[in-house]
Amino acid sequence: MSVLIGRHSAVVLLTTAVVSAAASAQRVVTAADYARAERTLAPWTSLLVFGTPVRPTWMENDRFWYRTTTPAGSEFILVDPARGTRGVAFDQAKLASGLSAAAGAIYNGNALPFNAFQYLPNGSIRVRVAARAFDCNAETGRCGAAMDDREAAISAPAGRRRAGGAPESRSPDGKRAVYIKDYNLWVKDVSGGKERQLTTDGVKSFGYATDNAGWTHSDRPIVSWSPDSKKIATFQQDERGVEMMHMVSTNTTHPVLSSWAYPLPGDSIITTIQRVVIDVDGAKVTRLKMPADQHRTTLCDDIACNPGEFTDVEWYPDGSHIAFVSSSRDHKVATFRVADVATGAVRDVFNETVRTQYESGTGSVNWRVLPASNEVIWFSERDDWGNLYLHDLTTGRLKSQITNGPGNVSQVLRVDDKTRTLWYLCVGKVAGVDPYFRMLCRVGMDGRRFAVLTPEVGDHDITFSPTGNYVVDSYSQPNVAPVTVLRDANGKVITTLERTDISRLVASGWKPPTPITVKARDGVTDLYGLMYTPSSLDSMKKYPIVNYIYPGPQTGSVGSRSFSAARGDNQALAELGFIVVQIDGMGTPWRSKSFHDAYYGKMGDNTLPDQVAGMKELASRYPYIDMDKIGIWGHSGGGFATADAMFRYPDFFKVGIAESGNHDNRVYEDDWGERYQGLLERTGATDNYAAEANQTYAKNLKGKLLLAHGTLDDNVPPNNTTLVVEALIKANKDFDLIMLPNQAHGYGSMAPYMMRRRWDYFVKNLLGAEPPKEFEIKPPAPARVTP
Repeated sequence: MSVLIGRHSAVVLLTTAVVSAAASAQRVVTAADYARAERTLAPWTSLLVFGTPVRPTWMENDRFWYRTTTPAGSEFILVDPARGTRGVAFDQAKLASGLSAAAGAIYNGNALPFNAFQYLPNGSIRVRVAARAFDCNAETGRCGAAMDDREAAISAPAGRRRAGGAPESRSPDGKRAVYIKDYNLWVKDVSGGKERQLTTDGVKSFGYATDNAGWTHSDRPIVSWSPDSKKIATFQQDERGVEMMHMVSTNTTHPVLSSWAYPLPGDSIITTIQRVVIDVDGAKVTRLKMPADQHRTTLCDDIACNPGEFTDVEWYPDGSHIAFVSSSRDHKVATFRVADVATGAVRDVFNETVRTQYESGTGSVNWRVLPASNEVIWFSERDDWGNLYLHDLTTGRLKSQITNGPGNVSQVLRVDDKTRTLWYLCVGKVAGVDPYFRMLCRVGMDGRRFAVLTPEVGDHDITFSPTGNYVVDSYSQPNVAPVTVLRDANGKVITTLERTDISRLVASGWKPPTPITVKARDGVTDLYGLMYTPSSLDSMKKYPIVNYIYPGPQTGSVGSRSFSAARGDNQALAELGFIVVQIDGMGTPWRSKSFHDAYYGKMGDNTLPDQVAGMKELASRYPYIDMDKIGIWGHSGGGFATADAMFRYPDFFKVGIAESGNHDNRVYEDDWGERYQGLLERTGATDNYAAEANQTYAKNLKGKLLLAHGTLDDNVPPNNTTLVVEALIKANKDFDLIMLPNQAHGYGSMAPYMMRRRWDYFVKNLLGAEPPKEFEIKPPAPARVTP
């Protein structure tokens, strides 16, 4: 009996060994596999895409030029909408020859050494090569050194950097520019370079026009110029008494200490602004007669949502007044105000108070002031959808509703107060179409004449001409390449400008993501996302699934719905043997207000119930998904969500990689938590943030967790991660940790290293294979165009 058992055991052991060996053979991941995955990243795929979306530079009579890429290099195209013509802007071969002679270098017509140019009144064009400007004959190509070097006309006026100095903001007429120097504002004449000081009382922690606050470190001036270029609206930013953030560098000598004002939720003193208007000619500062305003906007966690933009400020056309919106510290109250720029007197017109948080749009402020008709166009989600309303500018009284749900106004693009017509980007207005696809809509201010002007299914990126008579429309889908057309203001297509060529991309083996729709936690609400599968998918095999997550609330996991040849490293990870998914769960924007507020005040939700429900549904639909091997990863808010998933769903998620997570919003910047969690409320030894902090649940960890953080992360300070590390150690849990020395939030030059370690971690711990040792991700050498 014992012999038989021994023989049977030997057979079992041998069989097990054979099966194990076979399984291992199926899980070989080589350097060649990593190289194949590497080629799906943006630095490689972008080289195979031509005829990219048009970015027009407008000229007189709505003509415009743009630069596009071709397999041979690049081309400059000139378009005349009135004639419906599209052609080359100039003879590039002739210009390359003339420029080569003038500059003493060798240039190729398909790879000219500039991306922008200016048409001059005499018909020639001006280009800039390095620090030199040349005027070239558009017909003959002959070039010579520019006698009158008007640098401003060749480049975008806003946010330029002065030669050897700080960024500047150009006036609408292009004649003057303001910049920050020693905490004060200065102005210079663009043509002659003469400089004057506009303010004199700016000091450290109380400087003018700076958005250098919290995790923003900038010397760009945040101003709003009056239409006549004579005045600017700006502010003096007060950080005096604000608590400091401290970090030290990694050096071979003494560490360098960095300290800056960084308020946290619940702090008694936070950053504020004192609004001012400056008469540029007289250097006269008029301070608005109101208390210091919160360092808040209706749209983002800064006073400048876009580089150089003074958000929530609009001038009257005659420059006599400015309209602006003040947001309360918790974002629950938005107050529309008007200031007399001559006296500084401020008048409150109306306010909107919401239970959660008010915002004026998704990606763009959507209110507009109409002094000529004494009205205000106001954005509100009071009926659960983002719609526009008309208010009286004197009394603040609601006059009428302009747009109606379901579906949202996502961005007001143009207002014609003479015809009382609005053009705007809308989402969710067409049944059966992805509700995240932007379309161009039009409506009268009386709510009539509504129309969708861009019926093609896809996400439409719209640019209006200066007169508003024409529209450049580039539309695409995540898996469908862009088509760019020129339309009139009624949506009629005049001509096709570009059809993006992805033939070389497809020939390389590129596999687009698959749009997916799944049900949310409630089993009713549709959620939308993308799924990535290996290009050599074998539906008879089982593949581990990895969830790439960004929970919002200000955006979602998917991000843009426009075409992209590469979306991070999602396809790269899929090529290594995984199914990768992105799902925009409840609590993210672009849908209804109630959808967006799904987990307001409960930041630890992180859309995780939706992620779990969505992946289970996908597994029932696609048998090749292995639900015994589930991974998750994310960065920043996604890092917070990843660790949260590993702690709150320890039996579901097996492997997680949490990068730079804001794991405890009590030690992250004040505006984030106070907007989405609410003001910090202490109750005895605890508070309303404690239950949402990841370290609270670290003891639940069962799977494999890799934590990563940059040691000089000025956005999400690294103590967010070390708090979790401390809790894991106290709970006697195994985990992995990578601290990237001297790196900020995005990891800089160490990002490729972290990407490779991410691949390694999933390959080893989720796929069950051994990754190639120390594979190095390096961008391809830039393509060379021979003369």
